[in-house]
Amino acid sequence: MTNITIHPTAIVDDGAQIGDGSRVWHWVHICSGAKIGKGASLGQNVFIGNKVTIGDHCKIQNNVSVYDNVTLEDGVFCGPSMVFTNVYNPRSLIERKNEYRNTLVQKGATLGANCTIVCGVTIGEFAFIGAGAVINKDVKAYALMIGVPAKQIGWMSEFGEQIPLPLTGEGSYTCPHNGQQYILENDNLKRVST
Repeated sequence: MTNITIHPTAIVDDGAQIGDGSRVWHWVHICSGAKIGKGASLGQNVFIGNKVTIGDHCKIQNNVSVYDNVTLEDGVFCGPSMVFTNVYNPRSLIERKNEYRNTLVQKGATLGANCTIVCGVTIGEFAFIGAGAVINKDVKAYALMIGVPAKQIGWMSEFGEQIPLPLTGEGSYTCPHNGQQYILENDNLKRVST
């Protein structure tokens, strides 16, 4: 591990893998099996479990626990105090560690402050989960989700602005900031050019 900033109050267990240029701030705990990519930022009071993979350039803000069986691809943003889970029906008196459900957050997705991600879901590339939302089912790429339980209300560009297209049907959009082009077909949005 080179060129990594680790605050003296952080605990990094032997065996944890942290990529170049990553920053680990106050009171972070990274367990021994964790794999963290390059250029990641882990804010104050973050916990990273053993069976966790975090991609390059992820930002995990203060007070987030990334539990076992969660995978974050490159460029994922986890807002302050957002919540991951890994057991669907927890009970203190019943051992369920063999029932952990996998959660996958794909490239570039944003998980807003105080949102909750119920385990076992996949959040698509560049999806945007609003603050306080509760995600209990898979989320399409580029989808804008809000509410409890969360519902899709629109689409978001990779630049991070709402795209003025309907939820269903067909259409196209060109981002005025970077020229990226998007097309809506069969109720799914995809980027077609840079």
